[in-house]
Amino acid sequence: MTQHQRQAAPYGTWTSPITAEMLISGGSSITEVVPDGDSVWWAESRPSEGGRIAIMRWHKGDTREVTPPDANVRTLMHEYGGGAWWAGDGILWYVDYADQRLRSLTPGQSPQLLTPEPASQRGLRYADMRPTADGHWLIAVAERHGVSSDDASAAMPENLIMAIATDGSERCIELATGSDFYGSPCVSPDGRSLAWVQWQHPNMPWDDSTLMLASLDSSSDTIAIHDAAIVAGAQDESIVQPSWSPDGTLHYLSDRSDLWQLYAQGREEAVLTVDGEIGYPPWVHGLMRYGFDAQGTPLAAFFKGGIDHLPGFPEDTSFFSVRYSGDRLAFACASWTRESAVHFDGHWVSTPRKLPLSDEFLPAPEVISFPTGEDNEDIAHALYYAPANPEYQAAADEKPPLIVLAHGGPTSAARSQISLAQRFWTSRGFAVVDVNYRGSSGFGRAYRKKLEGQWGIADVRDCVAVADFLVARGDVDAQRLIIRGGSAGGFTVLSALAFHDTFTAGTSLYGVADLEALANDTHKFESRYLDSLIGAWPADAEVYAQRSPINHLEGFSAPMIVMQGSEDKIVPPNQSRMIVDALDARQLPVAYLEYEGEQHGFRQASTIINAIRSELCFYGRVFGFEPRGETVPVEIRNL
Repeated sequence: MTQHQRQAAPYGTWTSPITAEMLISGGSSITEVVPDGDSVWWAESRPSEGGRIAIMRWHKGDTREVTPPDANVRTLMHEYGGGAWWAGDGILWYVDYADQRLRSLTPGQSPQLLTPEPASQRGLRYADMRPTADGHWLIAVAERHGVSSDDASAAMPENLIMAIATDGSERCIELATGSDFYGSPCVSPDGRSLAWVQWQHPNMPWDDSTLMLASLDSSSDTIAIHDAAIVAGAQDESIVQPSWSPDGTLHYLSDRSDLWQLYAQGREEAVLTVDGEIGYPPWVHGLMRYGFDAQGTPLAAFFKGGIDHLPGFPEDTSFFSVRYSGDRLAFACASWTRESAVHFDGHWVSTPRKLPLSDEFLPAPEVISFPTGEDNEDIAHALYYAPANPEYQAAADEKPPLIVLAHGGPTSAARSQISLAQRFWTSRGFAVVDVNYRGSSGFGRAYRKKLEGQWGIADVRDCVAVADFLVARGDVDAQRLIIRGGSAGGFTVLSALAFHDTFTAGTSLYGVADLEALANDTHKFESRYLDSLIGAWPADAEVYAQRSPINHLEGFSAPMIVMQGSEDKIVPPNQSRMIVDALDARQLPVAYLEYEGEQHGFRQASTIINAIRSELCFYGRVFGFEPRGETVPVEIRNL
């Protein structure tokens, strides 16, 4: 339709071609890619198959799924996973979610188990595996649960670097132990050195981490490392994504100059400086944002202002797993109009699916910066998406409702690649702003550090500030301001509703309500994260109590919908149940949906569909408009 033929309808009531089913029935999500000679492998996450992850391979024009149809390639390392597979010389190594055991697979053959059955279910977990040069061993980060100890931390798993024999004998040899965490083991091209990253509590890997280097001896019978030494890092520096250039020089990303840039062993100055930040916090294993061609020339993807860049490629694109095999460049990418696909050796091997939508539904986000802080003395950043539907328009005097998105982490970032979950809302007449609040990545170490001791304060103020900014600019309706977030973003939602009266509705997905409960009931990887975000536990117990939304119920007045997975090990269900029961007892409008079998982040198709339809129904009821289709009845207590 042309502009003058648009139908008149209130915001929130527009009919949209972006359905709930489209969130799971479209192309698979691709973020991990490994080139291998003239082949390329990648992992596909398939919501329509319950979130199962399959490994695909393109070889000389032929694309096929390599893993068995019942395989789910996913590690539970650090609970967040990542790096569950690797490929080289035509062989795939992978972890199956069902038992967390490592397997090898040659395409066309049956998988071979490489690791023994653990004493307890999923008690041995593996990630970030790399083969030795002789092919006899696979070096991986391992996590061993159920370790007996007299120490008070006996319940915590043990992390280590382990070598696993590739011959199926299930022989495993410990290479490095004693550090709280390990990541990114990488073998030198000549096979004689091993590098890795390690860090200790209470640090997270994006706080202080250390790059280690050791000599490596390997044969068919045994493997060992010796003369381990520190290469870089340790204090006030985060080292991520170590890698070897073709000539055997060890490289790594460091934030010693604020932004994660590329450095080389033995050189104080960066060997590649870009106008932005290359690195990304290793919430998951297996991240790689740069690579070297056959001549050793580096190429890196980088963030600037919330937008991703890779020299020579369009700027509407986000990039994942940037790697080389010789001169063959491989990466996965997605734009704000196309879903993720694989680019290899100058062409697409996994076709970027153009959605069956006019680009008028998918305009570019607006990069905005806005004043924030107690006296507007600081600046924060966001990506703003205005309502976009070429078939509708609202009355000239009506402003749209706004959904403020608080990302998880909290040391994560809003990214600009296509999100049908966001466009679901904008195509129905909602405005959406994805906030890179202080503490987010992509803006340097100093910006990340602005959240230290300020979680629940700085992030919340930034979400309030961006809403005020858009109201003042005349973009959105001050009476219909929604804050929405999951995990750490859920804590931001609950804190915003408890301590501010800006928002008139909220959506919390597996959010933190009680910081004390989180400090006492979470997994090892994040068990000391709150030391920097809040304060030392239990010494700063009073601060934990002051910041916990569960202790400030008198501040809540806005209707809220809460969604939770029943098997979440990162933010257990009791966190959501506590806040819902407390709000219910105070007769505040609240809806609660707990999904059986879901963990931290929803993967099942039925859950994803039901959750967003329920959320739309919730907004319609609390704001008094009737959405057209795509809703399911939701029980709202006390409304």
